[in-house]
Amino acid sequence: MRLTSSSRSLLLGAAASALLAGAASAQTAPKPVDLDDIIVTGAPYGISQRATTIATDVIDAQTLATAPAVSLGDLVSTRPGIRSTDFAPGASRPVIRGLSGPRVQVLTNGIGLIDASSVSPDHAVATDPAEASRIEIIRGPATLVYGGSAIGGVVNVIDERIPTSIPEGGMSGVVSTQASSVDDGRSAFGRVTLGSGNFAFNIDGVKRKSDDYDIPAPALSARKAAADGVERGEGGSQPNSYSDLEAWGVGGSYIGDKGFLGASYKNTDSEYGTVAEETVFIKLNQERYDVRGEYRFDDGPFSALRGSYGHADYTHTEFEDVGEPGTVFNSDGWEGRADLVQRTRGDWNGAVGVQSLSRNFQAIGEEAFVPTTDIDELGVYTVQRLDRQGYGFEGGLRYDRRELSATPIGEDRQVDRTFDNWSASAAAFLRPAPGLFLGLSLAHNERAPSEVELFADGVHIATAAYETGDVNLNSEKVNTLEATAHYDRGRFTGDLHVYHSWYDGFIDERATGETFLFEEENEEFPVYQFVQTDARFYGFEAEGSYTAWQNGDRKLSLEAAADFVHAQTDLGPAARIPPYSLTGRVAWTSTPFDASVEVRHVGEQDRVANEYELPTDDYTLLNLAAAWRPLTDRNVTVFAEARNLTDEEAREHVSFLKDIAPLPGRNLRVGVAYRF
Repeated sequence: MRLTSSSRSLLLGAAASALLAGAASAQTAPKPVDLDDIIVTGAPYGISQRATTIATDVIDAQTLATAPAVSLGDLVSTRPGIRSTDFAPGASRPVIRGLSGPRVQVLTNGIGLIDASSVSPDHAVATDPAEASRIEIIRGPATLVYGGSAIGGVVNVIDERIPTSIPEGGMSGVVSTQASSVDDGRSAFGRVTLGSGNFAFNIDGVKRKSDDYDIPAPALSARKAAADGVERGEGGSQPNSYSDLEAWGVGGSYIGDKGFLGASYKNTDSEYGTVAEETVFIKLNQERYDVRGEYRFDDGPFSALRGSYGHADYTHTEFEDVGEPGTVFNSDGWEGRADLVQRTRGDWNGAVGVQSLSRNFQAIGEEAFVPTTDIDELGVYTVQRLDRQGYGFEGGLRYDRRELSATPIGEDRQVDRTFDNWSASAAAFLRPAPGLFLGLSLAHNERAPSEVELFADGVHIATAAYETGDVNLNSEKVNTLEATAHYDRGRFTGDLHVYHSWYDGFIDERATGETFLFEEENEEFPVYQFVQTDARFYGFEAEGSYTAWQNGDRKLSLEAAADFVHAQTDLGPAARIPPYSLTGRVAWTSTPFDASVEVRHVGEQDRVANEYELPTDDYTLLNLAAAWRPLTDRNVTVFAEARNLTDEEAREHVSFLKDIAPLPGRNLRVGVAYRF
């Protein structure tokens, strides 16, 4: 179902009119509500993190203010069940439970990024963690609010560019700056929100720059050197790993006691080395416009209507060694959604919603391995929850129609594919004892193939392969059973998630055994073909904290986390599946001072898909962190962190570049943040 420009304008105009009418009838602004424990990504009505039947993770504003100045994938990569594609410091995307690319949706305020980051691992995500006031992560496919395509999970970057409340005292914000030794990195970020009467305005900006990072061993791994019969070379620094990012945005809202309506503009410019090739670098630009609002009803079956719309123009240009533009990727499109939140009826909550997108993807140049593709999608969903305190049930249903249209490379015919997908979930939960929550969920999800999986036909330098799509691929289907346990009582808190997924028609990229001579580079590349097979993924994530000693605001905690995933297809092990990880931490917290000592061990991975994917050795990292608040109001934080203190050689198995680019060596990071 493809929406014409006139029908799209009509729908958006009607939604905007309804929201504006609600905001215009407002008289006073509501007080801000503390939502630190509420997850909004899983359901529009919000669920406490300790009462979710799906695996969630939250990075709050206080943590983000002192977080490393890195790209999104690297920031979340140490959370249970999550790794990074780690392609380069300028380009990393989250990997959740061994799944990446189009199976993991990265959103900003619940709307797609409209970039090209899922097309190739060397494409940067068009948002920076510094811009966020909160990041919510859903591990696994059980959320239906954002579509069946999110089989791997969702990472939702929530910012305050469109204010939803008037800041207390008329002004709020944050300013932070930091520097790192391993890459001569320096960064600064600032956000200010001003409010007067029923109006609030926001301005924010981030500048991040780093040089090639230091490495504790030669860039080439011992396994790769032995396989190729070459010397490893010297260590020192990782060639072409620099990055330079600048982003800024403005936004404003009209806020009343029945809702708000706001708009924002954001501009992102990024330049970074590809690492894969020592002389190739990428420049990225995106301009983005967003409109978002909410209207709260006084009575009736629904308590609120929420709407959001985003439009973006994205250009990603790859420059060769002579500085001339090579391949250019363009992504231009929009995405919108509207959610009706049902009024709470006793123990019952629910929501219904509609989501639509339209995007044009274009690749131009000698290394354009995917043709120009038009993508349109429309989805409708409902999620419901009955919570009787002692027990409860959840359920949801979603329908998506996705249309892709392209002229395959080297052909003169247009190919149109339409996919009708259904996704559903059901869950039950118990609270058998104080502080204990047990849940069991079953989800069925269907995902339409991406433009790369359908239409790829050419050399993909980033993956060092000739990739071939299949226009006859069907939707990928998966059934997932997941057990959840939350415990929070006394000195101990903990979370455990155990899951098993069965795939029907898993879309896998497999080597054909053939090679292709790329004359422009005078180099042979293995040929890979996208095929469908059955697959099984299973694993767990666990984390816990024990309060060993506490006196007033001073507390000593012992913390631990672990994760594991096993993936097998009918054709053999799935490619680039992360090994297990174990993390232990001793943490001290108090009003003026926090400190922690962390040991993180990542196991070896010798289950590989083919001869081109080499095994990876295990490694152990020692990390220290401290934060000091010299003022009694705690608004100023001076922080320091030492990572990889022993200068260990570590390689991320899920990365395409793991055998030519280890993780950074010993790093000291210092900074200061002021929140007001």
